[in-house]
Amino acid sequence: MLLITCPHCGPRAELEFSYGGEAHIARPIDPTGLDDEAWATFLYKRSNPKGVHAERWRHLHGCGRFFNVLRDTISDTIVTTYPAGQPRPALPSDGKENAR
Repeated sequence: MLLITCPHCGPRAELEFSYGGEAHIARPIDPTGLDDEAWATFLYKRSNPKGVHAERWRHLHGCGRFFNVLRDTISDTIVTTYPAGQPRPALPSDGKENAR
């Protein structure tokens, strides 16, 4: 089981949280102006990288707030968590994980 640190409540068991998809996906400014292909791309196309990935989580059985998690998809290790609305933090590495 993962131990996830909610930026608002502190460390909690994974069972208290709900996965919310990839983080930092900007909604279309005018969704009614999108054709079916563009709308499908917005809804379903995600990066699914091997390595550090920015994810959105919700502390469902706690404060109820959304926040972001940088998680390594290879080791399932959580690198860091940060409040929603903040930019993705830089990682102390060669920058490959932060290319997005």
